[in-house]
Amino acid sequence: MAQERKPDDEELGLEERESAYGLLQRATSLMRSGHNAQAAVVLERAARLELGKGSIVEALGRAYYNSGQHALAAEAFETLVGIDPSAPYGHFGLGQALKQLGRRAEARTHLRLACALDPDSRLYRQALARLP
Repeated sequence: MAQERKPDDEELGLEERESAYGLLQRATSLMRSGHNAQAAVVLERAARLELGKGSIVEALGRAYYNSGQHALAAEAFETLVGIDPSAPYGHFGLGQALKQLGRRAEARTHLRLACALDPDSRLYRQALARLP
């Protein structure tokens, strides 16, 4: 019986060589180093490999937000809230991104939800208090 040959690294695309977890780890390291735009590119690949994975979508939203891509951050956090409506950080991130986009009423709603879902979070309460 002939054994099936596995393709080598050169034959595989980058996405097929790296797992979503490996990409997430690499992106986390990039974000810690302040390279948020590069992290977003890596996380976009991870998100394509693991559709609907909340941890990846959350990291992608953070990377977009921290690189000044607020519209993309809002989309990512909206996706996260769709995956897990009870995720306080999803509502917090969405509220912060919407605030940056000038959508204050919507931002207030999500920041209130974040506070309700995690009433002990000083970060969420302070963000809500800073919203005019």
